[in-house]
Amino acid sequence: MPLITALLHTRNDARRLGRCLETLHPCDDILVVDHHSGDATARIAREYGAHVIDHAPGASPVLNLGGVDSAWLLCLDPRESLTESLATSLYEWKSLVAPAAPAFAVFLRQETPEGWIEIPKPQTRLVPPNWNRWNQTLPAHDVSSLALEGHLLRFAFP
Repeated sequence: MPLITALLHTRNDARRLGRCLETLHPCDDILVVDHHSGDATARIAREYGAHVIDHAPGASPVLNLGGVDSAWLLCLDPRESLTESLATSLYEWKSLVAPAAPAFAVFLRQETPEGWIEIPKPQTRLVPPNWNRWNQTLPAHDVSSLALEGHLLRFAFP
């Protein structure tokens, strides 16, 4: 059964981080890479059981994640939360003996002042530990990624 480590990059996200961490039940571990927050971000992450790494100034946002063992990485922004249907999809995915794709994508719904909008194209977010294609702190999209059912919710307001 594959394991999942949630990977989040943070900077002064104390007001919104708890909402994200509350939804990560399908994940076996949580890794927070903190970019020198001046608020309680790191403390809150640790309260939820996350491993917190302090990111060195000037270093690439992509880390050598060799210490994550063989877990797949579920990459999120601290403004995002899993819906129940996406959490269910992740539990079902974990029950597979071998994943059926090189990476997996998710659909996003984003909060705006006018209401919620659906982002039409899925984004690659669940990747194997040896993934080497990144757009800053999130995986670069892979067209061969299979989309999981459910959504990530991206909140615009704290």
